[in-house]
Amino acid sequence: MKCRNCGSSAEILMVDLGMSPLCESFVSREDLDAPETFLPLRVQVCDTCWLVQLDEYASPTEIFSEYAYYSSFSDSWLDHARTYVDDMMERFGLGPDSKVVEVASNDGYLLRWFVDRGVPALGIEPAANVARSAVELGVPTEVGFFGAALASTLRDEGVSADLIVGNNVLAQVPDLHDFASGFPTLLAPDGVVTLEFPHLLRLLDENQFDTIYHEHFSYFSLTTCRDVFSRHGLEVFDVEELSTHGGSLRVFLHHVDDGSHRPTDRVESVMTAERSAGLSDPSTYRGFGRRVEEVKRSLLSELISIREKGETIAGYGAAGKGNTLLNYCGIRTDFLEFIADRNPYKIGRYTPGTHIPIVDPAEISKRRPDHILILPWNLEEEIREQLGYVADWGADFIVPIPKVRRIQPGDAS
Repeated sequence: MKCRNCGSSAEILMVDLGMSPLCESFVSREDLDAPETFLPLRVQVCDTCWLVQLDEYASPTEIFSEYAYYSSFSDSWLDHARTYVDDMMERFGLGPDSKVVEVASNDGYLLRWFVDRGVPALGIEPAANVARSAVELGVPTEVGFFGAALASTLRDEGVSADLIVGNNVLAQVPDLHDFASGFPTLLAPDGVVTLEFPHLLRLLDENQFDTIYHEHFSYFSLTTCRDVFSRHGLEVFDVEELSTHGGSLRVFLHHVDDGSHRPTDRVESVMTAERSAGLSDPSTYRGFGRRVEEVKRSLLSELISIREKGETIAGYGAAGKGNTLLNYCGIRTDFLEFIADRNPYKIGRYTPGTHIPIVDPAEISKRRPDHILILPWNLEEEIREQLGYVADWGADFIVPIPKVRRIQPGDAS
């Protein structure tokens, strides 16, 4: 395939997860007997710019025009958003005369805190069903895909952003350069862009193969992210390493001719760590696939052992990443009786490909499974706190990533 960043050939195979449906295409009861589309889930690497990427097997319009993910159903993510807003307001002096724009603003989970603090904000969100939730929260939201055209339209309407936020959207863009070119168009001369995305280094180190799905077209190191945006006149001047989503980066960018922010030492520190970890060595990527196969075998061995004892297993969290894991490992209702999730949009539906019923979390206390497989393992601490009551009947938790672990409710994280 052709690299979507530099145009070179991306021929290094990192991992092949077989065929899988779109991870947020939850199935209604009425459609259980209808055909489903399964697409290749094969990850390749460019040995010129080292962008890790999937081919575009499904278009953004197919994936995101109606979407099942609502950020507000994670308490820890809401806390993360509130803290971010406080930090950015203090660091960059944002106030009533500022303008904040968020790209892929979802259900207003973040911009609501700017609005509450009197900072004018605008969300840009392609999923109309999710955007409606943001508007109901009082967050003005433009329905559409961010890129050069939309940025130009907003600029012509007088929008000039002091801060542009892009959390967990960079991976979801097939046309990287159309997307990236929109930022300098919409950004005020002394404005700042912050982008958060799962760090490729952590994905590789911790076997996070379930973060690979069709909605994620690319996977980024700081080195590659810097290369993408430098082509559009934006410079990375700072970076923070975060614990979110199994280990993420928050990258700060500004216009290359904006001298108001001096680059920090953290930028070079992270890039040095990436070089030391072999992110420009083909063997680093080829070794990942072998480790993924080991995790699959280990998880299936654990689940088979439990079921052979006649014990029951439930899942918790019908996350997109969970659907990658379920389909790759072939885990269906012969292993998991149900998956509990707090999102009303998902309750009553079934997981794509594997058709496991999704139920209200109250079913856990009613049905008392012996074991609970935590699918969004990045929220392990939050979920274990929510489900601490399962200790009443002796249930434990199974965490699949980075390696399979059995955890008692009272164990330390």
